Amino acid sequence: MEDLLRDLPSLEPGWVWLTGAGPGDPGLLTLLAVKALGEADVVVYDALVGEEILRHAAPGGELVYAGKRGGKPSPRQADISQRLIAFARAGKRVLRLKGGDPFVFGRGGEEALALVAAGVPFRIVPGISSGLGGLAYAGIPLTHRDTNSAVTFVTGHVAGGAATDNVDWAALAKGSPVLVIYMALKHLAVIADTLMDHGRAPQEPVAVVASATLPEQRVLETSLARCAQDVVDQGLAPPCLVVVGEVVRLRDSLDWQGAASGKVLSDDPLGRSRDRGGRDVG
Repeated sequence: MEDLLRDLPSLEPGWVWLTGAGPGDPGLLTLLAVKALGEADVVVYDALVGEEILRHAAPGGELVYAGKRGGKPSPRQADISQRLIAFARAGKRVLRLKGGDPFVFGRGGEEALALVAAGVPFRIVPGISSGLGGLAYAGIPLTHRDTNSAVTFVTGHVAGGAATDNVDWAALAKGSPVLVIYMALKHLAVIADTLMDHGRAPQEPVAVVASATLPEQRVLETSLARCAQDVVDQGLAPPCLVVVGEVVRLRDSLDWQGAASGKVLSDDPLGRSRDRGGRDVG
C-alpha cells in the first residue's frame, strides 16, 4: 500500500485539492484522498465528513470546519472560497474535503471557479457520491434490466433551503423511472404530491436511506403516498437519500447487510406486489 500511495501525485505547497470523501464509510475513500489527508497542511472539511475520516489527517495538520447544515448558522460560500485562496497563497498544502463527490450537489464547481479566478492551482479528486455508495449499502441498485435503463439525480432544495423551483417535476414524473433525490426531507410531502399529481402511482415503492454507509444507517421502505408521514413517524433526520422507483423492491433480495445479520432474502423480489406501509426500518 505504501508503494502504491508513493507512486500517486503529491499535494504540493500552494495547491488546493477539491476532494470527495465519499458517503461516510472510511473504506470508501479513494487512494488519492487518503494520500492528500496524510500530506495536507490544512484540511477544510464539510459537515458530512466524519471523525473516522479526519483521523487520517497528518499529525499537526490544521482542521478547519466549513460545514453547511440546513437551518443552522453556516459559513458563506464566498468566505469558504476566500479561505482556500488565502491558505494556498500562504504556501499551504490545502485539502478541501467534501462529503460524497465535490461535483455532485457539492458546490465544488463554485469553489473551483473561485480558484481559477484567483490563479490558484488545483486538482479535482472525485469521490463516491451517496447516491451511488449509499444506495449500494442499502441493497438498492440504481439500474436493473427488469426495471429501468435510466436514473435521475435531483436535489430536493436549492441554496438557502427553499423548495427546488427550477426542476421540471412533471417531466421527471413522466420520463424517469428511478429518481434519486438528495436533500429531500424538508419538502418531501410537496415532492411526493407533485409526482403523484403528474402520474406516479401512490403505491410506487420509495426508500429513504438515513446516514448511508455508516454504522447507524437506517433504511425505510415505504410508498410514494406514505413516505412523508412515515419519515416523521420513524423519526428519520438528515442526511437522507430518497429513491423512488421499482428498483426499491430489489432490496428484498439484495440487502446484503441485513443478510449478514440473519435476514432471509427473497429470490423473487419483483414477482409480487404489496402495499408498503413504512414498517421496514433497519
